[in-house]
Amino acid sequence: MAMEDEDVGNLADRTNTHTGIKKGGDPGVKGTCIDRQPDTVIHPAGLKQPAGRGSRSGPGAHAATGIRVLKQRNMKRNGSRGCMTRKNRFGSRERDWLKGDTRRGCVCLYGGTVDPQPATSGPQASSAPQTDLQLVLCSTSTTVEELCAQRDGKSLYVQLHGDLVRRLEPSECPLQMVHDYLAAMGYTDPARVQQEAANSDLSCLIRFYSECPANADQQERTLLKGVFSVRKGKSQLHKWAERQVILCGTCLIVASVKDSVTGKMHILPLVGGKVEEVRRRQHCLMFSSAGSQAQTYFVNFDTLADYQRWQRQASKVVSQTVSMVDLSCYSLEQVPEYLFYSQDVTHLNLRHNFMSHHGPGGLLNLPRFSQLRSLNLSHNRLGVFPECVCEIFTLTELNLSCNNLKTVPAKIGNLQSLQTLSLDGNHLSSLPEEASGLAQLNSLGLSFNNFTHVPAVLERLGAVDRLAMAGNRVESLDLCALARMSHLKNVDLRLNGLKWVKNDSLEVVSQVTQMDFRDNCLDSLDLSSVSSLETLHCQRNHLGALTLSGFTLRTLNASSNRLTTVNVYPVPNQLTYMDLSQNLLEYLPDWVCDSRKIEMLDVTHNLLTELPSRLLNSLSLRKLLAGNNHLQRVPDLLDHVPLEVLDLQHNRLVELSESLFYKALNLKYLNVSANALGKIPPSSESEESLSTLQELYLTGNNLTENCGALLVGHQNLRVLHIAYNQLLSFPASKLSKLEQLEELNLSGNKLKTIPSTVSSCKRLHTLIAHSNHITVFPEILNLPEIKQHRHPETRPEIHHNSSRRAERVHSMEPRLL
Repeated sequence: MAMEDEDVGNLADRTNTHTGIKKGGDPGVKGTCIDRQPDTVIHPAGLKQPAGRGSRSGPGAHAATGIRVLKQRNMKRNGSRGCMTRKNRFGSRERDWLKGDTRRGCVCLYGGTVDPQPATSGPQASSAPQTDLQLVLCSTSTTVEELCAQRDGKSLYVQLHGDLVRRLEPSECPLQMVHDYLAAMGYTDPARVQQEAANSDLSCLIRFYSECPANADQQERTLLKGVFSVRKGKSQLHKWAERQVILCGTCLIVASVKDSVTGKMHILPLVGGKVEEVRRRQHCLMFSSAGSQAQTYFVNFDTLADYQRWQRQASKVVSQTVSMVDLSCYSLEQVPEYLFYSQDVTHLNLRHNFMSHHGPGGLLNLPRFSQLRSLNLSHNRLGVFPECVCEIFTLTELNLSCNNLKTVPAKIGNLQSLQTLSLDGNHLSSLPEEASGLAQLNSLGLSFNNFTHVPAVLERLGAVDRLAMAGNRVESLDLCALARMSHLKNVDLRLNGLKWVKNDSLEVVSQVTQMDFRDNCLDSLDLSSVSSLETLHCQRNHLGALTLSGFTLRTLNASSNRLTTVNVYPVPNQLTYMDLSQNLLEYLPDWVCDSRKIEMLDVTHNLLTELPSRLLNSLSLRKLLAGNNHLQRVPDLLDHVPLEVLDLQHNRLVELSESLFYKALNLKYLNVSANALGKIPPSSESEESLSTLQELYLTGNNLTENCGALLVGHQNLRVLHIAYNQLLSFPASKLSKLEQLEELNLSGNKLKTIPSTVSSCKRLHTLIAHSNHITVFPEILNLPEIKQHRHPETRPEIHHNSSRRAERVHSMEPRLL
């Protein structure tokens, strides 16, 4: 625009075409700048002046006057400097007014249309539409209501991070929202906040619209619309007449041209019907509904193109039903009116919108969907439970999560067909007694609310098999209450601050199979009365003792506690997975070794000094993690075992069992880093090795070059870490036989050279050999898989060493599986 490049301060004497203010005129005319400074007025051009200078003062004078609205196009493309320093945006007087108080600033109001990508070349480059922008000067106390009144507008909208667009409440203050947004990002200096708030780049994160922007991604179900000649019925009694014809959803709507949708409409369901060509009339189609009471409409189109377009779209509608409608994340306040004409809608997803209760498409109209079975209204900021949904008797699934609900109405009992009810993420503390009438309800979500106890109504909901109450305020749980819920199988009470789980009457809880008490405050846990327990999660509590029934136990997760003892009776012969890591165990109980089916055992980060021989000789154990303990020895293997993964890192081992590799023929992963090993066991009893070992971690021991000869037997080895040992050399002939090697770490030793036979390892992609005394490095860049990472601040992965040059030590932590 022509005014963009002028100093606004020099335009004070001109007529303000946007506010209607002339120099010396009445400053009380509506404008867009609102300020509440006593005894001052705002100059029409924006400069604050004492009352009586250049403006009217006295009883009739206003404390706040209008300021010229600055319109620009594509402010984003003008650059990223703050608008307080851009002369083509504000004049000197506006800039002085802004600097007079850090609570003043500028709100960028975009138009409601989406700004398309401009054409870069061709004849359309100059005519591409662009988004209009208004720069509105105001203060942090200026409300939406005041801004709209000054601009003759109806409402304002805000969009965060390019996400949903919501309508602002009349009492909200846009500029204060921007300042709060910047404060949350870490800006504390008021002057800096004011400066950043005026930066046009901030509109990428928080943007205001003067009208609701059109969503380019929203796909309406109104397929086609037009005014054509229409005749009703197959007989000749009806005459042809001009009618508005709409192909919407799965229906054909015929209405008068004058009254359109507001007048009388004829709705013809097309699902299962027919769309046929009328041969006796040019460009004419016959639309018929299905069933014995079928109706027929003839529509005569003006052109062949219209005829073909309608025939193609209507044929698709006839052949299929559109029963699932997803309108999530569309910033909707109402359901589109056209949707109510499709009587086949069974699943409606309105998640993450801003639905209102009133209006033509408000929530009060949802009962118009006579076939609706699933309704998702989660994340809609409703504030109150929409009782109107209790009139949709066909509902089997209802989701009202994350809506700031505080109560559930008694009418919820009307939904006799309801099977799934999600009320997670609200502020509920109780459920009405009428909810016990939901006889078919089998899934009830109550997580992250304000419940202090398990609702008694659950005892009468005979079909609900899962207690989903994570993230509430339940501090104590009486197992007797669970015993009365004969249908209950899964109990989820994570993140509740739970302190006590008790069973005073010792009543058997026979139906519960899964329990989750993670992230609570339990000091002890006795679940011996839960006789059918299969899975228990109790990680991250303060448990010192744990007692369980072992009849059906399959999975136990009890890491990150203070356990010194774990009692399970009888022996859990169904147990396959157990995690007791990060506790205070000094020994493993006998029942662990007696478990016949245990496959994975994690006891890392405990105080164990020994491992039972029966454990390592188990015929079911495949994965044993026992790192970060105080182990001094590993028992001998008596027979062939199925062990595949063994982690013994960070212990006090000085030797390994001689029979380890040829008794554990399935062993693929071994980590014994950070011990005191002086040698490693042989791979076999004879020259022929059957080893399947693929990963071997020996970092941080006392190994010498003698171990090289023993590594040859592991011909399937892909990863070998032998860093920070006492190697003076690495046998060249031995290295050449490790043909499957992909990763080799020899750093932190006393090597003077790397054998040239490393080039025989054709699959090698990583070689780490820093912190040695290497002066000659082999030529390995011709290896097909070798990798180098070259950038200014990092050396290649192949580290060249020199005794005359100090190198920074690159430590490599032993791997945890």
